Amino acid sequence: MRLSKSRSSRRTQQWKDTTIPRRPLLWLAAALLFILPPMLGNLASWVAWFFLLALALKFWMEPRGYRLRSTILKLILACLMLGAIFLSYGTLKGIEPGVSLLAVLVSLKILEAHTAREFQMIVMMAWVLCLCGFLLSQDFAVAFCLFVASALLIAALVQFHRGSSPGAFWVPLVTTFKLLAQAAPVVVLLFLLFPRINTGLQLRIGDFHAAMTGFSDRLSPGGIATLANSSEIAFRAEFPDSRTGVPGPMYWRGVVMWRCEGMEWRGPYSPTSISDSSRRYPARDKAIRQRITIAPHGLRWMFALDRPFGIPSGAMLARGNYLYSVRPIRKPRRYEVLSSIEPIDKELDAYERRQALQLPASITPAVSELAASWATHDSEPRAIVKSALQFFRTQGFRYSVSPGEYNKNDLEEFLFHRRTGFCEHYAASFATLMRLAGIPARVVVGYLGGEYNDLGGFFLVRQADTHAWCEVWIPDHGWMRVDPTTAVAPDRAGLDLSSFLASRVASGEMATGRSALLTRLTRLALVNQIRSIWEALNYQWDTRVLGFDADVQDVFLTSLGLTKSGPLPLAMQVLIVIFVLLIIYAGWMQLRTRRRVDRIQALYERYCQKLARIGVRRDPCEGPVDFEKRATQSLPSASKYVRQITETYIALRYAPEPAVISVDKFAKEINAFTAHT
Repeated sequence: MRLSKSRSSRRTQQWKDTTIPRRPLLWLAAALLFILPPMLGNLASWVAWFFLLALALKFWMEPRGYRLRSTILKLILACLMLGAIFLSYGTLKGIEPGVSLLAVLVSLKILEAHTAREFQMIVMMAWVLCLCGFLLSQDFAVAFCLFVASALLIAALVQFHRGSSPGAFWVPLVTTFKLLAQAAPVVVLLFLLFPRINTGLQLRIGDFHAAMTGFSDRLSPGGIATLANSSEIAFRAEFPDSRTGVPGPMYWRGVVMWRCEGMEWRGPYSPTSISDSSRRYPARDKAIRQRITIAPHGLRWMFALDRPFGIPSGAMLARGNYLYSVRPIRKPRRYEVLSSIEPIDKELDAYERRQALQLPASITPAVSELAASWATHDSEPRAIVKSALQFFRTQGFRYSVSPGEYNKNDLEEFLFHRRTGFCEHYAASFATLMRLAGIPARVVVGYLGGEYNDLGGFFLVRQADTHAWCEVWIPDHGWMRVDPTTAVAPDRAGLDLSSFLASRVASGEMATGRSALLTRLTRLALVNQIRSIWEALNYQWDTRVLGFDADVQDVFLTSLGLTKSGPLPLAMQVLIVIFVLLIIYAGWMQLRTRRRVDRIQALYERYCQKLARIGVRRDPCEGPVDFEKRATQSLPSASKYVRQITETYIALRYAPEPAVISVDKFAKEINAFTAHT
């Protein structure tokens, strides 16, 4: 019989050692699901699917007592995953391959785990994965998911250490909330005061060029059209002097292109700065002030409304009147710039004139004859521009985000046969025609319009709003903006691209590739309101949190009357303050716990005094259980109440888990004890 019990006990112990309780596993699974978003957007797709598959297999294997046991199988899987990572990225170095490797190791550990130690190890690895996810992306949505994941990992540990004790499913969340609330003041203090380097919190080390696909120093047919469906954010702009922006269309200048090759244009390889002495600045009442927060893209393009002249620090004004950063933009950058309402340059030097009249190597006779006909009819530059716009307006040209493929020598094909294009086709062809007619011309690439956010008071400009237009030189006026796209699509100048395309779809001029249900949902006021709130939160996250770098911290410390003597002294001061706060908190917790314990002990001693008055005196070395046995023998009629009081006392004083019964109820039981004796 003893042998049977021993075997049964060993089997029960073996079962406990090879399974993880279901509730902690559920909390862990929820946390791991919230870690997925940064993987989906930045890592190879199979990594996230393998992660999900391992999690699903764990829930199937755990109740059956299965786990990944074979060392050889684990080594084979690890080698296969390592090879897959190498094939996916072509290297094992870098952020993405490293995070992929960690995610794969966590997945294998999930399949292997069966003890308390391994469960806690998974939680620790998941926290490291959260940190790596923040290295991949610092978007507000990703940061929110990773914060929730971290909180759920704490809840998983709390539930794991609670064991099988009774209680509501949400009790671990309450404990987690208390822990986070206690840590919040220290976190805020460290964020505001701890010395930081000039990179702020933008920690990504990756390929930023993918975020700016299509925007470069080269304008090729189809290069901008590929961005028509991109929802990536280029920048956000505020107008401090006018909350709702400026009247008329907003042309955000990015780069000026001089070199003409027909349907393809190029900017300078190395932009040349314009000296301040050669500039004639307008009066303040003729200027528009903008405050721009640009998204990191790893290049040097900066944006402002046409004719910028107030140059922010760390930038230069390049020949062609556009901003160019001294260093690559690898973090959200916030700057203020002024733009002139009126033309600034009234003279065109010989070098710029030669550049603005340079022609491509090969031009077909039909194209040359078209430009020459306008100049022959009326040689005045404004009349030639008007004739060219009339040609685009009346000869059946169509505006399309998918015009088909063109190459740089297809100017005649575009002008006389297909006549379908996007903004880059019209800008490139128009500027080339102007040069053929003897008018200096250049192409400008930037952004057009923007979506206004009422809650945040800013304009959101996306990559889809990338646009190309022209500038022609008019004597006694200077460079004049001409947008030939508006001759074909007049409403484009007043709307961002997504709103313009939506209006074309609504009017039946263009077909939509989306389902009718999705189209109706995007038009709902509630959906648009939620989207505006989310974008406003994103803006505050980018500017207040990610943009809180060393320069902003210096301004903040100065506003508090503090002087930053250096990173080391400031770090020591912050650590001393935190240490003092922790001592105060620990002392408060100790006093709070002691007061509670002292009251319980006082109530129990009062109970012992009542028993002593009726002849049952407790020995100083006698424990509560032994005293209970002796008291029930001496007072059989009160045995029920003696046991109840003793059990309550032990639950409040010695139980490892928080007692359900309250101290007030314990006091009532002792006060009512005399009635039962």
